[in-house]
Amino acid sequence: MPSQQLFAFAAMAALSSHTTGAFSSRSQPALVVPSPVRHSPQSSTIATTTALFSSSVPGRPADNSSDSAAAAPPPLSTLVSRVAVAGATGRTGRLVVRRLLELDVPVLALVRDADRAANVLDPTNELLDIRATDLGSEKDVISALNDGGDGKGGCDAAIWCATGFSDSPDQNLLTKIKAVFGLATNAGGTIDAVGLPALGTALAGTPRRTLEGGDDESSSVLPKVIMLSSAGVTRPDWSEEKKLALEGCAGIPIVRLNPFGILGIKKESEEKLRTCGVDYCIFRPGGLNDSWPSNQRPIFSQGDVAVGRINREDVAKILVDVLSLPEATGKTFEGVSIANSAEGYYPPAASIGPTLARLQLDRDNGGNGPSEDVARATYAIMQQLLPGERQDAKGLAMGQTYEQLDREETGRLGERGTEEAPIKPTE
Repeated sequence: MPSQQLFAFAAMAALSSHTTGAFSSRSQPALVVPSPVRHSPQSSTIATTTALFSSSVPGRPADNSSDSAAAAPPPLSTLVSRVAVAGATGRTGRLVVRRLLELDVPVLALVRDADRAANVLDPTNELLDIRATDLGSEKDVISALNDGGDGKGGCDAAIWCATGFSDSPDQNLLTKIKAVFGLATNAGGTIDAVGLPALGTALAGTPRRTLEGGDDESSSVLPKVIMLSSAGVTRPDWSEEKKLALEGCAGIPIVRLNPFGILGIKKESEEKLRTCGVDYCIFRPGGLNDSWPSNQRPIFSQGDVAVGRINREDVAKILVDVLSLPEATGKTFEGVSIANSAEGYYPPAASIGPTLARLQLDRDNGGNGPSEDVARATYAIMQQLLPGERQDAKGLAMGQTYEQLDREETGRLGERGTEEAPIKPTE
């Protein structure tokens, strides 16, 4: 199917590697008048949007208008005083830190090992402060966000990029094994289950972040906590009927194997964030693939039915961009990207705000987000955007690419059904 048709289908649905989110396979080697941030007491979040095909935010035109598409937020440095990044030395976290610093945003990097972080990040940048923080300790996380530990004051926003295991390419196998084993056996709770809601607790009582000049406060609320989650987190809990009907996303390797129940841990952490009283946004990327082109157009969806690829550079950009977008507040959504044509017909949009405005709030539909009918209709669209000629995500083995599947080549971890997750606990 020609790329123009694929994008037409994606646009109709108001949407957006074979693995999901943080659990990816090994990578291949307008004129804007700045407005300062305004703080106000807690009140209701963005009003309900309509599902799938169109939506509007109170006080704004419907976002299928050309005026809306041309809108862009103020510079991020005018909207935040300091952003905490958890998991700042991971492969995605370090990109988030770099982008924030490029935008002149002060960053507090929350890391396990401050000495190692000094070798990964740029400690000479005056906007960057590095703090060794135990993300499994609620007390330590809250203390870090409240005062930074460096006399420079607290943070008013945070981005969670941490995983329960190493996402760093330069850690040895033993370190990775220990981290995964700890993820599965820590009786005190995983860092996702403890540290993430601790970010929410620390920021829930701080002044609400809003855009100056909004038509009403509910249309101007900005998220305080951004969570990097993963596509696929709800799929292991689907009914057998749903898994069969949506096999193209329920049958992918990470969902079939789900080592140590990692997807369930992420799902639980999402639920805790939603209930801790903070303005939030949860982003679930598809397969993280560093050999997939970066600076591509993201395709967003809801219902946890997205399968595909996205470069970590684009994930980092999205995580940072949503800090300045009220359209993202109170929403959970997935994202993959589509490679631009050689002619450049499908570049990234100037702002992802209009697309995010069309998505539903998590509180919609009785707190269940998009309806089952919406999710299944979205699935039908998203399956047409899969990489490869066969477009058969369910036929992949873990460690196998779409291109290898097309060529009938075995992936690096063996045949489908006999492969194992690449990281195991020690005896």
